[in-house]
Amino acid sequence: MANLIIFWHRKDLRISDNIGLSKARQQSSKVIGVFCFDTDILERDDIAPVRITYMIGCLKELEQKYRKLGSKLLFIQGKPNQVIPHLAESIQAESVFWNWDVEPYSRKRDKQVIEALEEKGIKSQSYWDQLLHLPEQIMTKSGYPYKVYTPFWNKLSQQEKYSIPDPLDSLEGLTEIEIEQAQKVGTIELPSATELGFNWGNYLLLSPGETAAKERLEFFCNYAINSYQENRNFPFIEGTSQLSAALKFGAIGIRTVWQATVSVYENSCSDEARKNIETWQKELAWREFYQHCLYFFPDLSERPYRKKFEAFTWDNNEDDFQCWCEGRTGYPIVDAAMRQLNETGWMHNRCRMIVASFLTKDLIINWQWGEKYFMQKLIDGDLAANNGGWQWSASTGMDSKPLRIFNPASQAQKYDPNGEYIRQWLPELNFLDTECLVTGKISPLDCCSCGYPQPIKNHEQQQREFKQRYNKVK
Repeated sequence: MANLIIFWHRKDLRISDNIGLSKARQQSSKVIGVFCFDTDILERDDIAPVRITYMIGCLKELEQKYRKLGSKLLFIQGKPNQVIPHLAESIQAESVFWNWDVEPYSRKRDKQVIEALEEKGIKSQSYWDQLLHLPEQIMTKSGYPYKVYTPFWNKLSQQEKYSIPDPLDSLEGLTEIEIEQAQKVGTIELPSATELGFNWGNYLLLSPGETAAKERLEFFCNYAINSYQENRNFPFIEGTSQLSAALKFGAIGIRTVWQATVSVYENSCSDEARKNIETWQKELAWREFYQHCLYFFPDLSERPYRKKFEAFTWDNNEDDFQCWCEGRTGYPIVDAAMRQLNETGWMHNRCRMIVASFLTKDLIINWQWGEKYFMQKLIDGDLAANNGGWQWSASTGMDSKPLRIFNPASQAQKYDPNGEYIRQWLPELNFLDTECLVTGKISPLDCCSCGYPQPIKNHEQQQREFKQRYNKVK
């Protein structure tokens, strides 16, 4: 009889290209999946309802895939260091396998789970899965982690990538007695987001699950990737992969994504196409860079990387912050982006940089306020990527040219030249000509007639003010 192994799913809600799950199957044919609804996470105040809804969709498909393989995906709710070992003991599992995570909370939690399993005489094995390379593999010549992206990319691009594990063909599930034992210790049916206390009333912009992620990757590689470098910055064009949520939850494996880019690159017929593909590979490397940064510098989750910025004086005006959150700043490109976020749970990456710069450089509000708001709203909210992006925008992070200030009008004129994006999300401004939309020069009379606010701050004045404060701490 095969020994029972539990595979604990976290940010790897898929069957294929799953290193930890593949390793478990190599050791035993009897493998069951477990997903724990971690109450320590669910009770935080930065969890987006849309993200939980997407996650539930991924779990629903994952449950079906386990069933097709002949096994079962169990669900349990509570503190992982209590419920995972208790479940493993009750069904007499020999081992619990899982894939590592870079987040400080996850690393602390996993250590507690390992200790609790050891107390019960149950083995545990963990693997790196969500990264293209182990953190220790991408280091400077002096043996230190990279703090700047470009040399990080140069090193990563030269390194050989791990191969994709062989697909699973079958698994052995639990006996009736083992299922009864699991139920006695608290396994539950897959809950809805609403049952967990999260209500997302709108549609899901991004379809959840492994199948949808693979289809999205195939579509992107067949079409949009060939013009990615040109189109990726225009928010009214569907020029990005929109795989961020799938990568956040591991509905698709990063090796699968990378291998797809390699295949398209090798089959490309022009230097221009290959340049587009490499540009997207560099974006994937940004994701990797921020994951490595958070692993080596866990304090990033709580404070600025550039320590001098702890003394920076922020205005932190509550009314200004609410105007930013609700898309009422009087700057059309900023307000359009914030409304997109609030209505869909997603925002184009160019717009993320614009609104982050506006919050920190125009409103002079602490980047951590914006970081948290994004996590409360984003379908793809990921600590490493979100924190890295916000610190980059706020000039507090790892950047060789830290002082960057985006002019909202210039950004709109360059990346939404015909005002298509602004018109989509600010329909009350449709009667205005394009120049007014993209420059933001809307007359007080026109603002009054459609109920749109006038600019709450003067960009030029705030830019000078920010620079003065920046130079003081610099």
